[in-house]
Amino acid sequence: MTAINPPTILLKDYTVPDYLIQSVDLKFTLAEEHTQVISRLTLIRNPDSQTGDVALVLAGENLILTRVVLNDDNELSAQDYQQTEESLTIANVPQHRSFVLTIENTINPKANTALEGLYLSNGMLCTQCEAEGFRKITYFLDRPDVMAKFTTTLVGDRDRYPVLLSNGNKIAEGDLANNQHWVTWEDPFNKPCYLFALVAGQLECIEDEFITLSNRRISLQIFVEAHDLDKCAHAMQSLKNSMLWDEQVYGREYDLDLYMIVAVGHFNMGAMENKGLNVFNTKFVLARPDTATDSDYEHIEGVIGHEYFHNWTGNRITCRDWFQLSLKEGFTVFRDQEFTGDRTSKAVKRIEDVNMLRTRQFAEDAGPMAHPIRPEAYIEINNFYTLTVYEKGAEVVRMIHTLVGAEGFRKGSDLYFERHDGQAVTCDDFVNAMEAANNIDLTQFRRWYEQAGTPVISVQQAYDADSKTLNLTLSQHCPDTPGQTNKEPLHIPVTVGLLNPDGSPAGAEVILQLTEATQSFSFEALAQRPIISILRGFSAPVKLAFERSLEELAFLLSHDSDTFNRWEAGQQLASQIIFNLIEDIHQGRSLVLNPILILAFKQIMAQAPADLSYLSLLLSLPSETYLAEQMSVIDVIAIHQAREFVINGLTEQLQVQFKALYKAHHLDESGLFNADAIGRRRIKNTCLAYLGRLELAEYQHWAQQQFTSAKNMTDQISALAVIVNNSHPAKQQCLTDFYQQWQAEALVIDKWFALQATSPQTDTFANVQALMQHPAFDISNPNRVRALIGAFSQANPLHFHAENGQGYQYLADQIISLNSLNPQVASRMLSALTTWRRYDVPRQELIKAQLKRIISTEAVSRDVYEVASKSLA
Repeated sequence: MTAINPPTILLKDYTVPDYLIQSVDLKFTLAEEHTQVISRLTLIRNPDSQTGDVALVLAGENLILTRVVLNDDNELSAQDYQQTEESLTIANVPQHRSFVLTIENTINPKANTALEGLYLSNGMLCTQCEAEGFRKITYFLDRPDVMAKFTTTLVGDRDRYPVLLSNGNKIAEGDLANNQHWVTWEDPFNKPCYLFALVAGQLECIEDEFITLSNRRISLQIFVEAHDLDKCAHAMQSLKNSMLWDEQVYGREYDLDLYMIVAVGHFNMGAMENKGLNVFNTKFVLARPDTATDSDYEHIEGVIGHEYFHNWTGNRITCRDWFQLSLKEGFTVFRDQEFTGDRTSKAVKRIEDVNMLRTRQFAEDAGPMAHPIRPEAYIEINNFYTLTVYEKGAEVVRMIHTLVGAEGFRKGSDLYFERHDGQAVTCDDFVNAMEAANNIDLTQFRRWYEQAGTPVISVQQAYDADSKTLNLTLSQHCPDTPGQTNKEPLHIPVTVGLLNPDGSPAGAEVILQLTEATQSFSFEALAQRPIISILRGFSAPVKLAFERSLEELAFLLSHDSDTFNRWEAGQQLASQIIFNLIEDIHQGRSLVLNPILILAFKQIMAQAPADLSYLSLLLSLPSETYLAEQMSVIDVIAIHQAREFVINGLTEQLQVQFKALYKAHHLDESGLFNADAIGRRRIKNTCLAYLGRLELAEYQHWAQQQFTSAKNMTDQISALAVIVNNSHPAKQQCLTDFYQQWQAEALVIDKWFALQATSPQTDTFANVQALMQHPAFDISNPNRVRALIGAFSQANPLHFHAENGQGYQYLADQIISLNSLNPQVASRMLSALTTWRRYDVPRQELIKAQLKRIISTEAVSRDVYEVASKSLA
């Protein structure tokens, strides 16, 4: 697995495949350590290929080749082909007619700890083929622009593998000698091999059905381990909700007779949209009120929707090459965001999405791995399943939606589906369809696909009382990123509203189209100077440079009718106050909390918005991670100290209000997941988190009582967080009780690990080290790695960035261990070290030393090498 100077794959080097595969007939004889794969491929030269006679080159890794047969009667000898660690080359194949190639090989699923290809999870055999996992199953043209019809036969022991699943519809099954049985599946739709799936094991199933708009009856099945059967009802309802929404909003019906979901405990990602057989991380399927939080329930519905929506935006139409990944992921993330907003609270969903984008994707845009949503180069494609491709990609699609409107976007998507159904296409094909359907020129807009980095829009305003005119001047600039300088202006939709001093609207909301480096816009007939509400709904993924007084921000927090900008005003108000306190810390001055924030919070609570989840967000301060992104040199200690001072000050001054809100909404509504019940739990637990800071016996009792009596996980884990994050006398006992109560529920124990890893208490690092030795910790399980190692390094900046460097050394140790075990997970853990240039010089040196240690690891994987080397470049 050495990766010294591995080759770089370039978008500009794309050429069409020399061969196409017309059909694939697979037979698997399954066993944990020795699975036999027989692949029968019908191939033909690609008429679009510009090369002359050329050898057939198939990708394959970690395979034991046993037999190659051409056209059923010509068994090739070792002299007839060339085999390397990553490919099989056959020089002499027919050039002017189709031919059949049969390949037999064996694989060892049990030894496959990378969880790509066919692997073992809790005794179950399952696959993950995106992006390039199919080549670890058999030799193949493993690229997304090679699409074929698959027929798959699975053979296995009836006791060990009573359930045998693959893509499409089941067409035959039967029994064999020695307790073996077989099932054949046929997928009638062409697909690339990354959408292939296989699952075999001891599984139970819940079933339901969905009747489409055209009155077709679709069978729905969710397969889980037997002890999880009682946690599938929400996932099933989420699937039905997704199918109905896609019909109503996009006019898209499901196309097979059967839709299956399988939940597996070992999975590198969230879920996979394999045609007709989605394989899911258990985290995004299993839910019961006492084991899953309200957030879990929402995420399950969102991810179920995301993978279902891929049936059209990813499966029926897929990407030509992996550089086009955002074609399917950006569009589908946008679709799942809108679906969740329609199902829950649009205001809350938008804020949560933007909050994540600004704290994590903006950091990616500013770091050494910065890339456009359509990258130009990669060493390991797994490293580009990023927030940029997914979340920023969704924002780019959202901007098109803003520019053409909801009706125009539907026309554009209909044309896209009509033009490209059954094809592997590019991001340009999607934009072309939007242009053609709406008679709009998006030439300049395409730069969003080409340019990396987060644009900054500077805002200047000038009001002329005599002419009653407001002039608004916007300037855009995108900072340099690796390999890109002097960037061209983008086409940016900027949604603007104006407010009168009494809070009423001063005219209609408008969408300004910023297309030049600097551009001015005039608003006339304004009797008085308005207050500007700009970038409403976060209409573009940009940063704003706009100087505003604390008083103006407080006004917008109370009066802005745009729910996103109202929340944003509160975030900026709190941020300015916290940064002023950080300056006081640096100058050695005593700290005083500006009363304007206390008054603003009082007014919010007095207004009592009907959406209590939204109220909870209005009462939440910007995170330490978001605050860090605003600093040129990050001071983790000062950020934490200043933010804690504000939290404590707000709690002391607003104790009566927090207490009243908690009491008013502390109800037992376990099992209720409507917006009102979720909102009541959310605001109650927000208030408890504030009150817990006072460390008074009364509130410590409230937290412990809620912890012990809670009948839903939202209330129990929220109370435990208050206990763990403060000096609560029952902390250790509550942690022990929680573990003993839930030790049989892996996903709940993930929460237990993460809660301890993110605690601000002084003993956290010692606890993290001890938890590495806990019997429940398993470094081979990605969920458990993310819960402990990932949570500590990515969500606990105070302790991870300890000035002695112990956090950096700890993370590097784990990455080196994971490098040979699961390179994909190892690479993702590296993100906490990639922004080392943002810290003070002593921390920079400590992080660099660990990056150098990682990159010098023997047999460093391509995944880890790419991220570490670019971080040091």
